[in-house]
Order: sequence, then C-alpha cells, then structure tokens
Amino acid sequence: MVKLSTYSLISPCGMNCGACLAYLRTKNKCPGCRKIVNDASVSRSRCKIKNCEQLQNNNSKFCFDCDEYPCKRLKSLDNRYRTKYHMSMIENLNNIKQIGIRKFVNNEIAKRACSSCGGTICVHNGVCVNCDKDKKFVVRAY
Repeated sequence: MVKLSTYSLISPCGMNCGACLAYLRTKNKCPGCRKIVNDASVSRSRCKIKNCEQLQNNNSKFCFDCDEYPCKRLKSLDNRYRTKYHMSMIENLNNIKQIGIRKFVNNEIAKRACSSCGGTICVHNGVCVNCDKDKKFVVRAY
C-alpha cells in the first residue's frame, strides 16, 4: 500500500503527489515534487510552479505564501485539474492554509482510500493502486 501520510508528498501547488499517477506507477516512478534527485523527470524538472522564483526567493513551502497567489499558472493548472480530475489545487492550498498540513494529509488519506481494500485511488485515472479496480473517485465532504 502507498503511504500518503508523508507531508513531503504535498507539492507547493497543492497536489497530493501520493495520489498522482506518476508517483503511483512502478515504471519510471516519480519520487514526488519535493524530493531532491538528480535524475528528475522532464515534467518535474521543467515545472514552472515547482521552480517558481517567488517560492525560491521567499523560501516558501506553498504557493499561498506568494503575493501573487493565485497566479496565472496556478489558476490554469487548477482549471485543468478541476475539469479533468475533479480536484482543485487552489482548494487544496486554501485547506492547508486554513486547517494545517497534518489535518489536510489526514483528510486526503481518508478521501483517497479505496472502499474495497483501503489502497490509494489515483487522482488521474480513478483506479485503486492495490486492487486495480475502477473506483471512480468521489469527493467526500470533511
């Protein structure tokens, strides 16, 4: 089972890397946005949000610390994820800011757990990583 309880799996943009297809797959597995590795994937190394100068200059952990929050790039990413995957980066970031990272991660664990086996349901394809059943993700209220 994939362990989602690692706080370092929450990226600066609010993505839960622990529920990301690139992190969950076995071949060419991404280590998550915050992991420092030399052989980073192209998409991860070129990510304009992860490599944002504002985040780097301010030593910020999350985009909500920026004066330009939410910026054009984050709004675009958020729109794409809301449309395709029924998840909002901006909502995630606002929740982290409001309730704290620990409670957010605990909520994510509960929200993304497969009802059949307890495995992690991928945000991108709605499939449980453990039982490989199609468990179309349904957003649960907290």
